[in-house]
Amino acid sequence: MKKLLDSKWIFIIPSALMLGLFLLPLAAVFIRSINPDFFDYAFSKQALDALKLSLVTSTITTVCAILFGTPLAYVLANWKIKYKSWIELLIDLPIVLPPSVAGLALLIAFGRRGLFGSYLNLIGISLPFTTVAVVMAQMFVAAPLYIRSARVGFSGIDKQLEEAANVEGANRWQLFREVMLPLTGRTLLSGAILTWTRALGEFGATILFAGNLEGVTQTMPMAIYLGFERNLGVALALTVMLTLASVVLLLSTRWLEKFNCD
Repeated sequence: MKKLLDSKWIFIIPSALMLGLFLLPLAAVFIRSINPDFFDYAFSKQALDALKLSLVTSTITTVCAILFGTPLAYVLANWKIKYKSWIELLIDLPIVLPPSVAGLALLIAFGRRGLFGSYLNLIGISLPFTTVAVVMAQMFVAAPLYIRSARVGFSGIDKQLEEAANVEGANRWQLFREVMLPLTGRTLLSGAILTWTRALGEFGATILFAGNLEGVTQTMPMAIYLGFERNLGVALALTVMLTLASVVLLLSTRWLEKFNCD
């Protein structure tokens, strides 16, 4: 018994150290943020502007990911197309790319002197350092999460259901609307939540492509970054708010996954 008890520490000690690495920094932020001025910082103009912009851009990003990503995920899951594996690799690549690489790629492509941005300038369209650039950066890094989740959901549907719908005379749109969407609804919602969460916390690609202009491109992560130089209280307040929002969204995703299993 003693030998067994001793052997448990081989697992307990590294596990505790790993959990401590996750828990202690977050606990430190919450402890440090507790002060009489917390709500003044949390409801300051800078914080509210950053919060509003983050909520708006993250929501637009998620809606765009659903509108354009759902058809793409359906095609990848159900159609036999050439070079499908390469297309899937291209979609998944932004998930593992460093955010700075993603931001630089967007800037080189759509910057004022970029490969495609220079042509956009000829017709009066300038994307960098605008709110549109924030959405584009968030889309680039977050939409693949939705597409991946939707693709897995569509792939998991029993092919016999599709065949039965075809026998009944359903066309592709009816099959998609009346069979695929109802069966994958929770999976799609889970992917949308993950996309919204990732977009809400996006920093690296955004700061390179969209900059950090208050009220225009300064999202919550940007305001936190700027707070280290100007106002640490605002940075801490926004960090707490962003952490709590992420916790709520992740709990929602876990609940959806558990609901699907049940």
